[in-house]
Amino acid sequence: MQWPFEVLIGLRYLRAKRRNGFISFISLISIVGIALGVAALIIVLSVMNGFQKEIRGRILSVASHVEISAFDGRLPQWQGVAKVAERDAHVVAAAPFVNGQGLFSAYGNVRGGLVRGIEPVLEDKVVDVGQHMLKGRLEALKPGQFGIVLGVELARQLNVGMGDKVTLFTPEGTVTPAGMIPRYKQFTVIGIFKVDMFEYDASLAMIHLQDAQVLSRLGDTVSGVRLKLDDPMLAPLVKANLQQALGQQSQVTDWTDTNANYFRAVQIEKRMMTIILTLIVAVAAFNLVSTLVMVVTDKQADIAILRTLGAAPSSIMKIFMIQGSVAGVSGTLAGVAGGVLVALNLDVIVPLIERVLGTKLLSSEVYMIDYLPSDVQLGDVSTITVIALLLALLATLYPSWRAARTQPAEALRYE
Repeated sequence: MQWPFEVLIGLRYLRAKRRNGFISFISLISIVGIALGVAALIIVLSVMNGFQKEIRGRILSVASHVEISAFDGRLPQWQGVAKVAERDAHVVAAAPFVNGQGLFSAYGNVRGGLVRGIEPVLEDKVVDVGQHMLKGRLEALKPGQFGIVLGVELARQLNVGMGDKVTLFTPEGTVTPAGMIPRYKQFTVIGIFKVDMFEYDASLAMIHLQDAQVLSRLGDTVSGVRLKLDDPMLAPLVKANLQQALGQQSQVTDWTDTNANYFRAVQIEKRMMTIILTLIVAVAAFNLVSTLVMVVTDKQADIAILRTLGAAPSSIMKIFMIQGSVAGVSGTLAGVAGGVLVALNLDVIVPLIERVLGTKLLSSEVYMIDYLPSDVQLGDVSTITVIALLLALLATLYPSWRAARTQPAEALRYE
C-alpha cells in the first residue's frame, strides 16, 4: 500500500535521532501525560458511578420506591389506599408501616434510632431486608409477642444478641398527676440484619405493625403504605400519577425525594471532577504544542527543501498534524486501556494497597461503604476518548500552521 508522503514523513519525525533526542523525550512525556490524565478520568468516573450505583442499591434494599402517607401521620383504611396504588401497572407490591423515633436501652447502653412497625410477609415483598438477616427471620415477628429486629451496628452498640431484652422509650409520654412519664416497653431481640449501610445498620429497628400501633396508640391507622415498583427509575412518574389519583388527602413521596440531597451532591461532584480531570488532560495535550513548535524549529531546513521541491503549504501542515495526532492517539488509547483495566480490577488493587499501607482507606461510618466500587460505563469511556482526541488535534493546529508559513529562502539563508 502506497502511503501519502505526508504520512511517511510525519511518522519518520516521531522516531528519535541522536541530535533531537530531547525533543522526542518531551514528546514521550506529552504522550504519558495524556495517558495518565485519560486513565485518571476513567477511573474516577467509574468509581463515582459504582459508588452511586452501590449506595442506590443499598438504600433501596431498606427504603421503598414510593411511600404514601397522611399529612397528620395517621392513614386510615390503608388497604383501600394500597388497592388504588396497585392499579398502577408499575406497582408490584404494597405494605403498611408505622414510623417513629425511639430510645433503646440495654445493659446500661443507650442509643437513639428509628422504629419501624411492619407486616413481615408484606414487608419482605417491598424491600430486601429479609435477604440481609444475619440471625433470625422477619417472619418471627408476631403480634403481641413484642419481638424486635435490630441493625447489626445498633445491636453491637447496645451489646445485645438473640434473646436479649431491649427497652424502647418513645417520645410520646403519659400524663400523670406526677407529670409527664415516658412511655416504654421491653422487647426481645429475635433477629439481626446487616445491609452494609451504616446509616441503617446503626439506627434502624423493626417491630410488628400491631405492636407499633399499640405503642404509638394509633389504633387501626398506620403511618403510610410503602410500594415497590418494577423499575425504581420510574418512581417520579408513578408518584405523580398516584398523587393525582389519591388527591390532596394523602402525601406521595419517592426515594429520589428522600435522598435528593445526596444524589444531587454526587452529580455535582461528578461534574466537577470531570471538569478538573479534563483540564489535566488538556494540559497534557497542549504539551504537544511546545513539542511540535520545537520540532518545527528543528526541521526548518527540511521544510524549506520540501517547499522547494514543490510541497504545498497544506502538505507541510498535514505532516506536523499527523505527527501530533499520532502522539495524541497513542496517549489516549494507552490511557483508555490502562484506565479501564484498573477500574475493572479495583476490588483487587485497593485491598492490596490497604495491606501494604496497613490502614483502611475507607470507613463505612464516613463513606457509607468500606470499599471502592467501580462501574465502567461505555458512554463515559467514549466521551473521554473523543474529548482527549479533540484536544490533541487542536494542539497540533498552531505549530502546523506555523510550519506551513515557513519561507524557503529565509529558512535556508544561514544553512
